[in-house]
Amino acid sequence: MTKFIFVTGGVVSSLGKGLTSAAIGWILERHGFTVSMQKLDPYINVDPGTMSPFQHGEVYVTDDGTEADLDLGHYERFTHAIIDKHSNYTTGKIYRSVIRKERRGDYLGRTVQVIPHITDEIKEGIRKGASSNPDVAITEIGGTVGDIESLPFLEAIRQFSLEAGPNDCMFVHLTLLPYLGASGELKTKPTQQSVGKLREIGIQPHTLICRTEKPMTDGMAEKISLFCNVRREAVIEERDVEFSIYEVPVDLIKAGLDKQILSQLQLEPRKPLVLDDWYRLLDTIRHPRGKVEIAVAGKYIDLHDAYKSIYESLHHAGISHAHEVVFRKVSAEALCEGDPGEHLAGVDGILVPGGFGERGFEGKIAAIRYARENDIPFLGICYGMQAAAVEFARNVAGIEGATTAEYAPDAEHPVIDLMEEQKSISDLGGTMRLGAFQCRLKPGTLSHRAYGTDEVFERHRHRFEFNNAYREQLESAGLVLAGVNEQLDLVEIVELADHPWFVGVQYHPEFKTRPAEPHPLFRDFVGAAIKRAK
Repeated sequence: MTKFIFVTGGVVSSLGKGLTSAAIGWILERHGFTVSMQKLDPYINVDPGTMSPFQHGEVYVTDDGTEADLDLGHYERFTHAIIDKHSNYTTGKIYRSVIRKERRGDYLGRTVQVIPHITDEIKEGIRKGASSNPDVAITEIGGTVGDIESLPFLEAIRQFSLEAGPNDCMFVHLTLLPYLGASGELKTKPTQQSVGKLREIGIQPHTLICRTEKPMTDGMAEKISLFCNVRREAVIEERDVEFSIYEVPVDLIKAGLDKQILSQLQLEPRKPLVLDDWYRLLDTIRHPRGKVEIAVAGKYIDLHDAYKSIYESLHHAGISHAHEVVFRKVSAEALCEGDPGEHLAGVDGILVPGGFGERGFEGKIAAIRYARENDIPFLGICYGMQAAAVEFARNVAGIEGATTAEYAPDAEHPVIDLMEEQKSISDLGGTMRLGAFQCRLKPGTLSHRAYGTDEVFERHRHRFEFNNAYREQLESAGLVLAGVNEQLDLVEIVELADHPWFVGVQYHPEFKTRPAEPHPLFRDFVGAAIKRAK
């Protein structure tokens, strides 16, 4: 029988519930258990696909084509859980399902209400998230306790715990211990009030995880235990890490979290807890052999979470080479005017990430041209690959006016054009080319050498494509079409043969990487940047 862990958060948002949930999954896998991971989001959008990255951060894409919360990236980077469409439910998704049932007449004339109909739908979503029958299903509740929009989700997990056995369900509450510099002390009152809110609606946390930037004293832990009705040993400190988020799971083990979980769920470890490999990884992070500087030239660089998976992928690639990757975040808009060298001089590699729209596109073109002309290793992702094709068409193939039809639909030379199946689509949400698709690699190319195989499946999120009408002309000018989707006859990868390392991919390789298993393209890109730095 599957056991369930529900992770809630209090006091403030952005405490790190996603990272903590992923760390719990990692810990359980280290003890030999299988896990599933799920995020329940209180916002009314059906998914984050139509939300600005400045509002929500990056949109994470799963193999089955689900546009999901960025916390699912943490789940996949830390665990081996199966992540799919049931791994992320929003208020919008829940209500849409209930309203469809009501329109079909499934409720047989009954008045449809939040309780039981909405909460029942949420509980059904929780069960679907655990449909792989894992030993432990971990569900993170988005938002903050006390928010109006979170109440149906909290009520649903309260009901769920009553339907489960007494040791089949566990509540883990993540809270903040704010440090007041003026008085030089941590404060427990926000935590007390946060737990009080949970208890008002019938949820008693089994374990408290206290985020803090300063060490928590025994006296403080005892005070939290007394006022929050949680055993002293179940008050766990989660202090800010010094070097890397990958320190979090081992810190939680040192604080005794795994013992609390195993005790509450009455689980016996399946295998000895071995952490030697992880400590070696952490040692590499703490003591790199060198540094390499990568410029990320994008339009959302003011918000780190907008390119979260890209930064993590570069970090993982650096680990594989025992190097620290230093990011130079460059605004694509700033590159639109003046000399790009003012922003890019001295970097060891340039990455142009995905995006949409006209804003910053010419700046991306400038960054790519700078990388091409100065033999700087380059990786273009999605819109970055499309910009690379446009830059090559203009400045090497001599196609004056080459551009993308995304913002110039009447262009004379749309080197990038709308996909045929997208031309009849009017809705924006969930209608792009989404999910994993096949790509056949051309032997002898940089991509083929990186992957070490002839065929790969990578995740996509786009509407526009490389225009096949220009394939022959661009190939004859020297552009290498290194990867093609055979079924749809779509160009997936472009390269330059006379460049140290220049690759653009239509898909999103940043969604398939782990700290000890870097993505092959990121690994080789950072390797080429290190070679240049030396």
